Amino acid sequence: MKIERIESQYRRDFIAYYVCEHCGFKKRDRGYDDDNFHRNVVPRMICGQCGKQAPEEYRPLSPKYPEGFQV
Repeated sequence: MKIERIESQYRRDFIAYYVCEHCGFKKRDRGYDDDNFHRNVVPRMICGQCGKQAPEEYRPLSPKYPEGFQV
């Protein structure tokens, strides 16, 4: 899965639309805007329809705020 768009964000918590790169399945879910979430959690999300994860060439988004920044 990958983030299609972020609907709203408060500090580092956000609500986004995720889309599967394989079958196009979309879901609305929560997320956390830090480097770990974008690099490790999002690419390991399993699609609810086809059961696949992001491909190896997945490129993560950058967090809105730098690491260690107090929001």
